[in-house]
Amino acid sequence: MKIKTKLLLAVQTNLLLLLFGCTPASSPDLILLNGKIITVDQKSTIVQAVAVKNDKIIAVGSNDEIRKLAGSATKVIDVKGKTVVPGLNDAHLHPETASVSELNEKFPDVHTIADLLSWIKSETAIKKPGEWIIMPKIFFTRLRELRQPSLAELDSVAPLHPVFLNGTYGGMINSCAIKVSQISKGTDLPGFIKDKKTGELTGYVRAAAFKQIKLPKENPLTYQEKLDALQAMLSRYNQLGITSICSGDNDKNNFKMYQDLHKAGKLTVRVFQNIVLPKPTTKSFSHLVDSIKALDYVTGKGDEWTRIGALKLILDGGILTGTAYMREPWGSKAGSIFGITDTTYRGILNFTREEVLAIAKYANENNWKFTAHSTGGGGVDLLLSVYDEVNKIKPIKERRFSIIHGNFYTKDAIEKMKRLGVYADAQPAWFYKDADAMKYILGDERIKTFHPYRSLLDAGVMVNGGSDHMIGWDSFTAVNPYNPFLAMWSVVTRTTERGTVILPEEAITREEALKMYTINNAFASFEENIKGSIEPGKLADMAVLSNDIYNCPAEQIKDIVAEMTIVGGKVVYTSERAFSK
Repeated sequence: MKIKTKLLLAVQTNLLLLLFGCTPASSPDLILLNGKIITVDQKSTIVQAVAVKNDKIIAVGSNDEIRKLAGSATKVIDVKGKTVVPGLNDAHLHPETASVSELNEKFPDVHTIADLLSWIKSETAIKKPGEWIIMPKIFFTRLRELRQPSLAELDSVAPLHPVFLNGTYGGMINSCAIKVSQISKGTDLPGFIKDKKTGELTGYVRAAAFKQIKLPKENPLTYQEKLDALQAMLSRYNQLGITSICSGDNDKNNFKMYQDLHKAGKLTVRVFQNIVLPKPTTKSFSHLVDSIKALDYVTGKGDEWTRIGALKLILDGGILTGTAYMREPWGSKAGSIFGITDTTYRGILNFTREEVLAIAKYANENNWKFTAHSTGGGGVDLLLSVYDEVNKIKPIKERRFSIIHGNFYTKDAIEKMKRLGVYADAQPAWFYKDADAMKYILGDERIKTFHPYRSLLDAGVMVNGGSDHMIGWDSFTAVNPYNPFLAMWSVVTRTTERGTVILPEEAITREEALKMYTINNAFASFEENIKGSIEPGKLADMAVLSNDIYNCPAEQIKDIVAEMTIVGGKVVYTSERAFSK
């Protein structure tokens, strides 16, 4: 460690000791010793020990320096050489739905058409004829065959049970479901895909058709049941060292759940809560403005545990259902997977450019961060053109506007993002799960713009790491996998679930990957001064890891877990094997 760095740490330590009243009569509450503590500060400092008072870090340094601060009441933990990192932060997930997704039955992990049909067949054995069989989330591009099952295949295993396979922006129903929903060949409703030659229903449906499917009513959960499930889900995040999240698709009512958990002393992660604006039922912009004003809060409102996030729009569909808005038509290979017959089809847009412009302009003028779900390259370009226009009225850089998902970034898009200060809210799980399918569908040229992390970082674009966790409790098999170490392994090695290495030139370093899940995400929520790194004055959110993320063999990165997770100076999780050699 350089002399200047040592002096700086010493000055910081002395100031914080005075600030927090750390005298011989008031010593640190907690000290971690004998660690490889990766601070993620601006100098990438690595130290041996850290001291905590109340919920803040008050000193970092050598074992000798920090050990001297201990008093009789100080809890001292010897981490036995383990790596300690700032608490991890997931920039985009959906814990509210994920938390209840397996309360009634385990979510099936299927990888082939045969797996899917076998699961449906097993459901017919335990459900009465006429009872619905529902797969709450499935993306057919993730099946090895890269196709949807046929109507005949679904009917063969479930002739007497209505089946619905939900892919969020599209899906599949069988003949029994078509009959129960009273949909016929002559029915002219949006979203039901018909055979171009025969006019018969194929069973393929887009999201516009979902409301016409006569699905059974769900048994509502009590508020307490939802709270208990959410608390359990957050505890699962803690087991991976996650101490902060951005809930990506929510409203005021769900925000209250986090607030109530905090009031009860049961909240173990810090929450930045995005607010989704629905598409208006009228074309009047005043309707949307009124709905924003009715929220009675703005980005950043809250405390160190629960804060309001960005205003968010769902701009287009999804790459896994062929509804993302692309720069060019999806192409012929998308037809067999998604049932696309229109050769000019580029995907869907839920808002016009004028609507997006009006909302983004309002957000910028009223201190809201603004973002949008935009999964296709065409959506990215539309959004950036809106941001560029809003920026001419009033600079947007301080508002830290972002693009959620994005997926396809050209050189021009990246340069515009850098100039405007737009953040890339990325989900490496989509690369891990879907890069093979996208390369097959889109070809060698268009895949070059898919999740280009090296290009984004080299250009100076802030990249935020998230999972888009939707359904399922297991960190590896959930939709989407929420394991941050699996994600970091994927962006470092550019390896997919199928074992393919795609665009290795877009790989990033381990340090850059860790920053995606720590300090970068703190910037995204305007909290870089209070968290995201292990520095005096910041919140004492840390994770002790099972392996050295900087130096272990690359293949072992994805298997790292937390042996201990600390939030606000309190240990919220300890593994059974903590600090064993």
